Amino acid sequence: MRLHRLAVTAFGPFGGTQTVDFDDLSSAGLFLLHGPTGAGKTSVLDAVCYALYGSVPGARQGVGQGTTLRSDHAAPATRTEVTLDLTVAGRRLEVTRQPPWERPKKRGTGTTLDKAQTWLREYDATAGAWKDLSRSHQEIGEEITQLLGMSREQFCQVVLLPQGDFARFLRADAEARGKLLGRLFDTRRFADVEKRLAERRRATEARVRDGDAELLADAHRMQQAAGDAMELPGLAPGEPGLAEAVLSAAAIARSTAREQLTVAACTLTAAESAQAAAGRALDDARELDRLQRRFAQARERAASLEQGAAAYREAQALMDRARKAEAVAPALDLRESSEAEHRRAAAAEVRARALLPETFADAGAAGLASAARRTAEELGGLDSARRAERRLAELLDERVGLDRQEHADADLLQEAEAWLDGWEETRTALQARVDSAQKDAALAEQLAERREPARQRLRAARLRDQLAHDTDQAVEQVRIAQDKTLRAKQHWLDLKEQRLNGIAAELAANLTDGAPCAVCGATEHPAPARKDAGHVDREAEEHALTAYQRADEQHADDERRLGVVREALAAATAEAGDTPTSQLAREVEELEERYARARSAAAELHAAQERLRQAGHERERRLATRQEAAVRTASRVGHRERLDRERAALEEELDRVRGSLDSVAARAAQLERQTALLTDAADAARAAEDSAQRLKDADARLADAAFRAGFDTPQAAAAALLDDAAHRELQHRLDAWQHEEAAVRAVLAEADTAAAAREPRADLAAAQRTADEADRRLRDAASAHDAARRRCAELDRLSARATASVRRLAPLREEYDRVARMAGLAAGTSADNERRMRLESYVLAARLEQVAAAATVRLRRMSSGRYTLVHSDDRTGRGRSGLGLHVVDAWTGRERDTATLSGGETFFASLALALGLADVVTDEAGGVRLDTLFIDEGFGSLDDQTLDEVLDVLDSLRERDRSVGIVSHVPDLRRRIHAQLEVVKGRSGSALRQRGA
Repeated sequence: MRLHRLAVTAFGPFGGTQTVDFDDLSSAGLFLLHGPTGAGKTSVLDAVCYALYGSVPGARQGVGQGTTLRSDHAAPATRTEVTLDLTVAGRRLEVTRQPPWERPKKRGTGTTLDKAQTWLREYDATAGAWKDLSRSHQEIGEEITQLLGMSREQFCQVVLLPQGDFARFLRADAEARGKLLGRLFDTRRFADVEKRLAERRRATEARVRDGDAELLADAHRMQQAAGDAMELPGLAPGEPGLAEAVLSAAAIARSTAREQLTVAACTLTAAESAQAAAGRALDDARELDRLQRRFAQARERAASLEQGAAAYREAQALMDRARKAEAVAPALDLRESSEAEHRRAAAAEVRARALLPETFADAGAAGLASAARRTAEELGGLDSARRAERRLAELLDERVGLDRQEHADADLLQEAEAWLDGWEETRTALQARVDSAQKDAALAEQLAERREPARQRLRAARLRDQLAHDTDQAVEQVRIAQDKTLRAKQHWLDLKEQRLNGIAAELAANLTDGAPCAVCGATEHPAPARKDAGHVDREAEEHALTAYQRADEQHADDERRLGVVREALAAATAEAGDTPTSQLAREVEELEERYARARSAAAELHAAQERLRQAGHERERRLATRQEAAVRTASRVGHRERLDRERAALEEELDRVRGSLDSVAARAAQLERQTALLTDAADAARAAEDSAQRLKDADARLADAAFRAGFDTPQAAAAALLDDAAHRELQHRLDAWQHEEAAVRAVLAEADTAAAAREPRADLAAAQRTADEADRRLRDAASAHDAARRRCAELDRLSARATASVRRLAPLREEYDRVARMAGLAAGTSADNERRMRLESYVLAARLEQVAAAATVRLRRMSSGRYTLVHSDDRTGRGRSGLGLHVVDAWTGRERDTATLSGGETFFASLALALGLADVVTDEAGGVRLDTLFIDEGFGSLDDQTLDEVLDVLDSLRERDRSVGIVSHVPDLRRRIHAQLEVVKGRSGSALRQRGA
């Protein structure tokens, strides 16, 4: 990290803007920051810390940063601001911070609170310009902290060694040193290794415990399967020997289960034999009981058959008469159908004759047919009358149509006359609308020509107003640039005068003994002039001249821009005139409204012309309609007379044909109905005569069939005949009796059944009880055998599972033992780690050894070879070791704690340690390079010799391109250190004066 430039405004004791060029101060390697007490020396370091971290070091940090950091000497309108330009991690950055402040209100009285603001920019060497990175407080803070690798407290302890606190690192305990060194040397990876090993140990231990828990769960299942034959080991998951104890108990349980399975198999074989014998005895008893019951049932059925023999013979006789009557059945069916047909025909004849007039009551079939033919001939003669009747109806419809047309033509003539009477008034109104729309169209064209000039004038007026504002700003800018140019010129002339006044010291700086003076030519220079504190060199004068030239060029550019703006303002004013912009805007708005109204009215021109044209067409159509209606009225008079004559002739003819009926259709319907009735009656009479003859023939055939079948009368044959259901039922009774008789004879003839009937009664209940008892014993033996077999199978399965689990857990147990040992060593908790030193502490101890060695080089020079810093890894009390620091006193040859050093010794020891720490951090790959250090006070505790030695050591830092700033008010340092930054205290606030080497 290297600081380049610091600018503060209204910060701490500085009421205005003060700038520090650290590049100029650091070129000497060692520079002094001095001034009276309370002038603000430490405030410069506070500004550096505030720019980086947004807060100030130590006790000076407060809650209200916006109020405590603001200078009481600042003007009310000047905002507090700190800008720091630095290079860190190879990146050129600029940080600007503004704390919150209460500024005066722009309107009214009182103040308002503005929030804090922060900017971060990075210099792009390729583009040669600064580019913005962020304006977020959080993002900028995280970025700076990440790049520096230190928190604010660590930065203040290593880089800004503050008043009274620069010995804290020297006297810090091991834990505090570890935190700081861990951030500086980026040893997080070693802490991550410790964390990773601990996590792996916990994860592996959890997996081992889970595996043991599963193994113990299998052991519980085996105990449940084995019953009381297995005892579980009294060990918890994760304890040594659990796997071996479980496997041993499982082997004992399996052996016991197999012995029980052998005993159960023998018991099952004996039970199966006993059950088979009992089953055979039960089957023999059941068979004997069945045969005895079969013989008894056969005897009972034979007695029942003997009782029903008479009924069987009666049914057999009925079946024989029914079979004879079946030969007469066709004749009976024919006679019944003929009789039914004759009855239907006679009834139909009676109904048909009832519909005829009484004159046809005694007529036969032939007479009725003759009358029907005569009526049909009369019906055929009515065709001409039907045509006359239809024509008469057409004449009446045509006459009604003529009347309807006459009424329609009358209404049409009346409507046409009424519309034509108002034609002149309608035409005049439509023509007036057309004329009005034509006037509006002409007005819209005139207004359209005036729109664009008005708009252009309004735009010019608005441009005129904007240019007038820009002109005022440009005039103010020219004034500011002119003042800046004058101040820059005056500053340059002042510096030039100061340089001329001190030119002797500048020339004396180049004098060497024996070389002639460039002014007087002398080769001896007994009292060369020396540069005072405010000496101005050539470079400062040239810088001032360059600033003046840049300000003058900026002034010329501002004047040129002012001229361009004024020319544009004159052109806009010439075009817009002096009329106010608001008035021009109103005129343009009124013009637009008039144009819109005229254009809207002109849009009605085409519609008005179209309505006038349509009205003319309507007038012509109505004139034609009136003429056509008059022609149709004249032609209807002759047509009506012709229709009246034809109607009278047709009515005379129809009156003659219809007679007393209303119409020809009614007469025709009467004749059609009479013809149909006569025809139906003739057909019914003929059908009745035919059915009577067929009934007579059927009676003769029935009497002959009954005689041949052996019946006295047809009625006897009909009584003997059975229907299908009765016949089937009777045949079923006969067949059942015969089948039952045959079955009974067969059973009584069986030899084994007869033999069983002679045996004693079978005791079926005793045999069943014996068989049930044998079955129960077999079931119990089978259940015991199955349970023993399942127990063996389950124990074998669980044992195999437990064995596989033990084999699977073996590598995991080995891994756990290995990881646990490594984690214990890395965490410093293992017994093998004698000093209880953590891995990160071990790495930091190596770095601390390097820091102590680097610090010893400078400490020996500062202490004239007396003191040496050494690293100690001894344990303190019951704590851990690794990050201790001791000092070796060469005068006594003894090693002692750093707390025993005096005030001055503590100062230069801690200073040597801080410088050594910066060297090691810089040399460490990936570490943070600390190129700028500040030491705030402490030099007053050193004697002159020790002070010289300390300054010599600090001055040697320029060899590593590093600079050290000393904050002190010791007067002797102003003589020893030429590069100085002086803080001058005044009533209006402090100011900074910088002097190079």
